[in-house]
Amino acid sequence: MEAEIAQLVTTGATTVVGLMATEAWTQARSRLAALFGRGRDTEEVSAELEEIRVEVVRADGDAELVGDQAAELRNRLRRLLRQDPQAAAELEALLREFTPRAPQPGSTVYQSTNTLSGGSHSTVIQAGFVNGPLPGGPNAPFGHPGP
Repeated sequence: MEAEIAQLVTTGATTVVGLMATEAWTQARSRLAALFGRGRDTEEVSAELEEIRVEVVRADGDAELVGDQAAELRNRLRRLLRQDPQAAAELEALLREFTPRAPQPGSTVYQSTNTLSGGSHSTVIQAGFVNGPLPGGPNAPFGHPGP
């Protein structure tokens, strides 16, 4: 059981740090503050989490600085789960909600890579299917109505 808690703490801290660097933080912040707060003023806890978030953003990808913030969150999560083992279920639910999901078996994943060169200063628009496939099929020149 201790190994499961250790894994949950590590995964939780890593996920929270990742959320702090994204737009998803605005959705997760109040719920995480409530989780970390347990009996404390949620606004105070939210401000503490915001301080950590600011450090994560300032780190700008510096692995050591981000790692320091993740360690802080691991310590907080470890203390939380020792004091309130029931919080593990809430943390797991938050992680399920905010962790990116892998594609489902049988689903199609599209990946594209584009490179522009030649000094063009014109507008470039990339689109897959916008209201269906291109008229004339996928190999038809853009704007060509097809056969």
